[in-house]
Amino acid sequence: MSESLYSSCAEVLSVCQAARDDLAVLLDPNNGFAPRLRQLCRDQITEAENSASSDVSQEELDVLRMEANTWGLLQAVMPARKTEPEPHVHPRTLLAKNPYTPISTLAQAIMRSSVLLTELVVVREWLHETAPQPQHPEATTGYWKFTKHNVMQALRTGSGVREGLVKELDPDAMNRGDGRSLAADDAGSEKSLAQALYSFVRAGRLDEAVELCRKAHQPWRAASIRGSLLFQWRAIANEQRDDDDGIDDAEDAEGWQGNPHRKLWKSTCARAALNPSLPDPERILYAALAPCPQTFSVLKSACRTWEDHLWAQISILCEEKQTAEMIKLGGGFWDGGLAVLENMPSPPSQEEDAAEEEEWEREATSTLETLGSVHVEDGPTADHAFHVSQLAIILDRTSSLLETFAAGLRDGNFDPESAEYPTMTRFFAHLCLYLRMIDIPVPPLATQVILEAYLQVLEAAGQRELIAMYAGALGDNAVERYAMFLTSLELTADINERRLALTRAREHGLDVHRVAVVTAERTIDRAFELLPQMKGPLPSVIALQATPSDVELLLLRSIEWTTFEDGTYDTALEQATVILRYFLGAGRVSLAKNLVEMLPRELASIDQPEERATEYLHYRQFFTIWDGLDRVVECQSLEVSIMNRDTRVAWLSDYKGLIDQAYDAVVKLLTSDWMMPDDSGDRRSRELTRVRQIYVPELILRLHVMLYASREHIPENLKRALELANIVADSRYKLYDDFLHLDGRRLGEYLDAVRRATIAGLEGGGSDPFKIIQS
Repeated sequence: MSESLYSSCAEVLSVCQAARDDLAVLLDPNNGFAPRLRQLCRDQITEAENSASSDVSQEELDVLRMEANTWGLLQAVMPARKTEPEPHVHPRTLLAKNPYTPISTLAQAIMRSSVLLTELVVVREWLHETAPQPQHPEATTGYWKFTKHNVMQALRTGSGVREGLVKELDPDAMNRGDGRSLAADDAGSEKSLAQALYSFVRAGRLDEAVELCRKAHQPWRAASIRGSLLFQWRAIANEQRDDDDGIDDAEDAEGWQGNPHRKLWKSTCARAALNPSLPDPERILYAALAPCPQTFSVLKSACRTWEDHLWAQISILCEEKQTAEMIKLGGGFWDGGLAVLENMPSPPSQEEDAAEEEEWEREATSTLETLGSVHVEDGPTADHAFHVSQLAIILDRTSSLLETFAAGLRDGNFDPESAEYPTMTRFFAHLCLYLRMIDIPVPPLATQVILEAYLQVLEAAGQRELIAMYAGALGDNAVERYAMFLTSLELTADINERRLALTRAREHGLDVHRVAVVTAERTIDRAFELLPQMKGPLPSVIALQATPSDVELLLLRSIEWTTFEDGTYDTALEQATVILRYFLGAGRVSLAKNLVEMLPRELASIDQPEERATEYLHYRQFFTIWDGLDRVVECQSLEVSIMNRDTRVAWLSDYKGLIDQAYDAVVKLLTSDWMMPDDSGDRRSRELTRVRQIYVPELILRLHVMLYASREHIPENLKRALELANIVADSRYKLYDDFLHLDGRRLGEYLDAVRRATIAGLEGGGSDPFKIIQS
């Protein structure tokens, strides 16, 4: 399917949703929802057929054509169902006022008196419009040219007509029972002409059929086709006329049209259709001109496609309903003559009329239902989804149609890899939305299943920008579904695309904050499912850090969703602390630092809940210290053996200042309740304990090593290194507890470092190890 078709359909949906309160706009015959989508399908078909490089298969084109036809059917029937019918005069009232009312006027009144008949006539017109292009037989240069030549030759020579050839040239020459026929070429032309005329009748193009007969030099056949036209005489019809219709009174008085003896014509057509001595194409033509139950078997023999069968059944239903109603009316003057005027039948009561109409509707519905299993010779079968859809639309069973399709999706009856699947899901998704817009009830659960299927099609097609619009139609599930889509993007969308995705959510009426929160939660849950659990041996933070994995980056970037708008900052703070605990507990200091740098500054001003706010401030405090220690190491590396006096003084001043800052910051952290867990023993407490066991010993050792290494330049730092041991040993802070993990930096390791510092204090002479502290 063309990528542009997805966006074009979405554009139509967007325009029509903006006018959802204006039913006239939605049902407009040219610019309404259904006509627009029908035109999109037609444009797609035309583009594919005219493009030499098109990769659209014939199967896809056929399905697109069926979809276009189905939108045309919806446009044909829905306006009448959604609007109040215009006031009409009952045909019996017309006859009571004017017994000479023409048959065409009575037929119109009969149609307006029956809702179902009106719809069936509209459907028949739709079938005419969507019928295949009629055939055009080869042009002929005269009436039965070859037969005429043979007959004239026999008359001139006196040799007699060739055996088996007709002797006369009148239209009934072949039907006299003597077994004679036309010349082979003329017989072939006659057959082609009859078949072509049937195709014109099938397409409802009677005027063109008549013209074709005239061109074939058979005006008598043209007259037989025109016999199907209802008798019309406006001058005596009591019809309301427009002043500007272009017809003056004199012309109107003489201008009757149609067949005043149509009843006789119809019975003659039926006899011709049932006459086995006539060629089959002739019989089929007359069966199509005057469809009735008696000639149905003949007409059915010409039905190749499902649409042909539908047209045949509806044509018979319409014709029989009109005939039955005319019989009840007595036919009026034009069908029954003066005798009817003298003996007008008594009108039935309204109850009897309603009961008869209900009975006919049941019979018509039962007849149409048989099309659900009719056998077809060509084209898609009766159980094709679009044929099922069209029949359900005609029968006004759209709710059961949607439920059936949704059930098929749930049960896996449709192959998502098939060429038809994207078209089918797109059609049904837009059908749900169309019916909802024009206030026709749709089953909520089925609608959700269908829209979900179409969302998956859009995702597979890479139509990210359209997801929000269709997810927004899911109602209560809209946020969850759109969040699920955003989650599925994982690392393929950069931060700008993520921000744009949330903007689209707002444009289509979704709760942006809720979408952001749910997306972040789903992403974090997904990452934690794939990441190793935070337990087991404590990691080393002095080893070279590995390159972040995709899952770690996914967890890191999950925080982006809740940091776009201040309305989700509270959630961002909560999620940030969870992620930071994991990264630090896994020894991924650089990732944790990146996360802190990604967070908005405003998060630091959030003070509730206090526990979470304090934890976040502790993380910021830790990374300030961590950066300070790194700056000390960096400054220390700047020392070179060749330095002039001023340079060395400046370097030493910077070096000492950085060490002092780091010392004060680390001691402040150690003597506070940094990351101190509570006594609940819950997951958070266990994670905080792990973080302390990793980083408290690490900070102590790094500070000690830093002070010890700087003793040659700053002798008093050796004393500070030994004084640090007093802080570690202080029972108020219980820092020694954080050394007790079997896999962490053990207390013995620190005590060994203290011992070396003590020995270094003796290098200046003497044997008192406390001398350096007391100095």
